[in-house]
Amino acid sequence: MKVTIIGTGTMARALATLALATGHHVTFVGTHVSKALDLVDEFEGEGEVRAAEEVDGDLVVLAVPFTQAPHAVRQHAAELDGKVLVDVTNPVDLGALEPLDVAPFRSGAELISAAAPPAAPVVKAFNTAFAGTLMAREVAGRRLDVFVAADDADAKAKVVRLAEQAGLRPIDAGELARARELEALGYLHMVVQPALGTAFGSAVAVLP
Repeated sequence: MKVTIIGTGTMARALATLALATGHHVTFVGTHVSKALDLVDEFEGEGEVRAAEEVDGDLVVLAVPFTQAPHAVRQHAAELDGKVLVDVTNPVDLGALEPLDVAPFRSGAELISAAAPPAAPVVKAFNTAFAGTLMAREVAGRRLDVFVAADDADAKAKVVRLAEQAGLRPIDAGELARARELEALGYLHMVVQPALGTAFGSAVAVLP
């Protein structure tokens, strides 16, 4: 598949690592083309990777802070028709580490879906995992669980396939309405880091 990643931060790197390791093509779209080009240089020799100003590909991953995500969707709206939009964000103020108000929506994913074109189904995934653990693809010898929620079955299947190919364990979390619970879980995973002392190296897992 062709995977476009909007963003140039740690989650963008992590998801590019997964996609390239499984033979997919990656395009970085950044606020500044220079940052996207830097990432292309960083991944040189690891697969087909390029930088662009416009969105292309089968999957479009929103790997930006939640506060930037709706703007990114509106900015690229004309390019999103027929593409699967993967929302990996959590509606959290990263400075204060407090949840953001997404009213009148139940979740940030539903807010993003409302901003996206009707022909660009949104899939919530990867938001409960930290970038470092995604790059490693495991924690304590156990592969990562990835919760996936979406209304469109075909869109969900594409994200599930990517996760499986990367050696992760996708868990079907149901419809996009379940993004509210996934975002709450992602937030909880962040705020318990000081108590755990794992420095964002832990994982949310379902046993067995």
